[in-house]
Amino acid sequence: MGSSDGETRDLVTSRPGAGWDFALARHPFFEHERPLGPHYTVYNRRLCVGYFDQRSVEEGYWTIRQKVGILHCGELVVQFKGPDALNLLNKILTRDVAKIKPGRCGYGLACYDDGGLIIDGVLLRIDEDLFWYVQADGDFYGWSRALSIGMDVEITVPDVFVSQVQGPNALKLLDAAARDGLPEDFTYYGIAQVDLGGQEYLVTRTGFTNELGWELYSEPYHDADALWDHLRKHGEPFGLDFTCNDSIDIRRIEAGILNAGSDFDHSTTPFDFGLSHFVDEGKDGFLGKDALATASRGRRQFGIKCPEGEMMISGLVYADGASAGKITAAAMSPYLGYSIGYVLLDKAGLTPGAQVDVACRDGTLNRAELVEPPFYDKDRLIPRGKHVDIPTLPL
Repeated sequence: MGSSDGETRDLVTSRPGAGWDFALARHPFFEHERPLGPHYTVYNRRLCVGYFDQRSVEEGYWTIRQKVGILHCGELVVQFKGPDALNLLNKILTRDVAKIKPGRCGYGLACYDDGGLIIDGVLLRIDEDLFWYVQADGDFYGWSRALSIGMDVEITVPDVFVSQVQGPNALKLLDAAARDGLPEDFTYYGIAQVDLGGQEYLVTRTGFTNELGWELYSEPYHDADALWDHLRKHGEPFGLDFTCNDSIDIRRIEAGILNAGSDFDHSTTPFDFGLSHFVDEGKDGFLGKDALATASRGRRQFGIKCPEGEMMISGLVYADGASAGKITAAAMSPYLGYSIGYVLLDKAGLTPGAQVDVACRDGTLNRAELVEPPFYDKDRLIPRGKHVDIPTLPL
């Protein structure tokens, strides 16, 4: 659950002078964020801006809802290369990796042998025997190395940084900034190589918001300053601006997207979250298969909305007066106009529509309702480009 007590949190602020920060890495666009007064979270030992002094969280939220926002984030790329790359990934991940074709991406979960979740991420199949697993915060590289003994596969952590470009104008920006315009067949979860101002970049139709968007992968040979000048020039007509983790956190909760380490951990299984469709039980030999075969299929995690109060992260949830679970994520939604979040129940049994009481930040208990996430766009049409939704006013 991190350090949150509902009232305080721990962030990193850059200070003048040299000193002990050897375990932290700045992304290549750090200097372009600096004038906005960034305060950073630490994610995979990388700095990712939590909020800006010069941009409110709500401004960042509306940027990705109405225009196009960019977040230079802390996702870590782990590369698998070689004849046994597919076999190893099929051992580690619960889905059948062979079904992901070169040039495509897929969401992938990894479990321990007892069925508990380790991490989630997006797997890029760049070539037949070349994969990038873009992981959430957690220990995956060492786990993969340990499991690869005796296999013909090279596992590395390339010096790649991921930037999210999200919002209804995201593809318009890419079309304007890429030398050849929008890549052909660049559908949801697709991969492409594009020329941005004379530099070749790998991009994917993915993101952490369920808005229309894409992600950009910066490598050491890229000129970050030249790219930012290029994107800023072409992005100005579309409202391109920085956004932050706090802003994206609101949108990802609205969208029903989970965060590793806070919404789930080793004590939970994919079935607790209704993620059985990412577990290919017909696949041989993946870690956790035997345990998951006998695990409970009852769901323990749901969305929760509280119209009368602001729910507290880590706050308890009560059903019929008895403790029933806790809040793993919460935020005030500027669009919906009330507090939303996720609840992880102690045991299965409650279902969407159930009325509960929840601890709020002002110390009170307020009535709340379990809901089936996402909170809207139930068919996830927005990120697929099948529905344009640019809200101008809160609901």
